[in-house]
Amino acid sequence: MKKLADLIAGCEARAARVKRAPLPEEARLPQWPDSIRAVPNAILRSSLFSATGRGRRRYAEGEPLAALDGIEIYYTGQRLGQDDLDVWENLLHAVRSQSLGEQCRVTSYSLLKLIGLTDTGKNRAALQKRIERLVAAALTIRQGRYIYIGSLIRSSAKDEKTQEWVIELDPHLRPLFDEYQFTQVDWRIRRSLNGKPLAQWLHSFYSSHAAPFPFKVRTLHQLCGSEAVRMDHYRQDLRKALLAVKEACAAHGKWFRYEVCDDLVYVERQASGSQRRHLIKKKAKLT
Repeated sequence: MKKLADLIAGCEARAARVKRAPLPEEARLPQWPDSIRAVPNAILRSSLFSATGRGRRRYAEGEPLAALDGIEIYYTGQRLGQDDLDVWENLLHAVRSQSLGEQCRVTSYSLLKLIGLTDTGKNRAALQKRIERLVAAALTIRQGRYIYIGSLIRSSAKDEKTQEWVIELDPHLRPLFDEYQFTQVDWRIRRSLNGKPLAQWLHSFYSSHAAPFPFKVRTLHQLCGSEAVRMDHYRQDLRKALLAVKEACAAHGKWFRYEVCDDLVYVERQASGSQRRHLIKKKAKLT
């Protein structure tokens, strides 16, 4: 049997090795301007935040979600909508100047103002429900070599008197924001589409593509998480939503063209500066 002194020495040696272990690199998000909200492509190209309207939320248990090839998402929790995405992307916006994993302190007033809502009792209650859904959401996202397993908000707490929130996001979300893995969504256009969840989903989805491929109507129906049972009804909703995106883009000096032909949706849009640079690099590699 080892002597007590030997056991203590072994424990001290192990403790010393732990102390010398390197700390993880700072998990800061890329920087973007105030008119932008940045979201990982894996999320925008899936039905995680669906295009369904307000109402009762269906509960999912380890459910595989519709996503483009190369992306796998499994989800447990109340299904999320575009109103939940508004909250999450504005939390990302609020913490972009600090490291993920650090406590983000923000008041209900400030967060609602970021989202574009007035500070009322009704909106505060809705904000809390959305944060609760984001905390409770359990998901696995697989994209390329990277797998994220966790929630969209790691933890949150609120002071009822001051209305100050203390929110933490998981630093392991950071690889989802690597170069060319996230999209800068024009917040002005998205806000002008408020109350039109399918139009908001389409705007974000196509914003994540510099040069979109034609997509089948049925594929978009699946990817947006639509609960429309009849495809003829969905086609009508889709045309209205595409028109709404086109008009919203035009109102903010951007162009967006679309055509629905033989059950295929063709879209051309004004790519961002980073997307144009990406297309140039991609073309150069092929030549």
